[in-house]
This record gives sequence, C-alpha cells and structure tokens, in this order.
Amino acid sequence: MKAEEILQYCRENYKDIAVIDSWGETSIFYNPNNALKRGVYVLTIKEKDGQNDRASNLDREGVYRVNVGVKKSSYEQMFGKVPKRPQKGGVVEAEYDFTKLDEIMPHPVYAWMGWIAVLNPSKHTFDKLKPLMDEAYLYACEKFFKRK
Repeated sequence: MKAEEILQYCRENYKDIAVIDSWGETSIFYNPNNALKRGVYVLTIKEKDGQNDRASNLDREGVYRVNVGVKKSSYEQMFGKVPKRPQKGGVVEAEYDFTKLDEIMPHPVYAWMGWIAVLNPSKHTFDKLKPLMDEAYLYACEKFFKRK
C-alpha cells in the first residue's frame, strides 16, 4: 500500500479530522470545527527520519511508517507491559527490529505512550490495522471531549 491510500481511508472513514503536514510527517487529528489549535492525535504517517527518531531507517527509498495511538490496555494485550520512556534521541527497550517492513510492532520512540507502528503495511496487514485505527480514533474523541 501507499501512504496516500491510508490517508484517503482516514478521510473517508473518520469524521471531524484535520490532516496536517509537519515535522516530516502527516498527522491525523480529531478536531471538530477546529476547536483546538491542532486537535488530538489519532495517527501519523512518517516518511523520513527525524533528529530524535531514526530507529526505523525511514530514509530508505519508498519506506514510511504508520503510527497509531491505541489505548495502553490494547498495547499491553498485543505486546505486554508498556516500556519506559526512552532518553531523548533513544528508542524504547523492546526486542523488535524497528526497520522491518509489514509488521505491527511497538512504536520505537512512543511505545511508552501506547503507540504502535508498522512500516509499509501490505493490504493484509492494513486490514489488521484498521480496528486499531478505529480504536485510536475513538480514543482521540474521548480525549478531545475531556479537554473541552
């Protein structure tokens, strides 16, 4: 799949989202009527390495990573205990090859917040990711209304 196909899926399936390009990634926020400055993160698509996030080697040609903010309880069901926050520029302590394509895994930097990631998902893996994206969307809605 291409990153744009995932963005199109989000535009077609999630209401009241804002799609914002910044910091070398495209971010999907829940933000009805632009009530908050940005909104609440649902997911991001990152297409290049950043100063504090090089673990996935995204500077490879055609490689991108989908990052999804699920609830910590869901993260723990998939991967076990949420890891500790890494030092700035570091990665979480986890036994994963964060450069591997087409595998749902902990986010290399933000797993401590319950985020998961997948590099270049195939159609099959994207189908597995959709319910997690739905959860992230509903979770973002909950957080939005708590802030309002």
